[in-house]
Amino acid sequence: MVNDNPFEDSEVTTILVVEDLKKAQAFYTNVLGAELSRNYGGTSVVLKFLGSWFLLVTSGGETVDKPGTEFTPISDKNKIDHAFTIRVKDCFKSHKILEARGAQFLTPPYDWGEEVRCFFRDPSGNLFEISELKVK
Repeated sequence: MVNDNPFEDSEVTTILVVEDLKKAQAFYTNVLGAELSRNYGGTSVVLKFLGSWFLLVTSGGETVDKPGTEFTPISDKNKIDHAFTIRVKDCFKSHKILEARGAQFLTPPYDWGEEVRCFFRDPSGNLFEISELKVK
């Protein structure tokens, strides 16, 4: 049988365009606890976070391998086209720890009955949710 899996031994990396690379790297490592994997000359860093990879990059124009495409930070932080959800055991506890580390939440945790959740942003406005699923 021929192996036709184009993603054999692969992993997904999320690229996030950030306004200030040093500030973003500090947030991800010091607040969220991500591990720095690689640094590419002051324009990008690779981080390992909860079994996933993040590539933080600064703004950049098109290149030969991505013509007509430009990386820019979020222009309107109130309009989100993607977000990250982190499932936690205890939303109130995680909120308290992250807030003490400098995360700025939009609201305190809100109990929706089956779920408790709250949202915060990284320094460039990328949206994160911490969510606790209540077991009944």
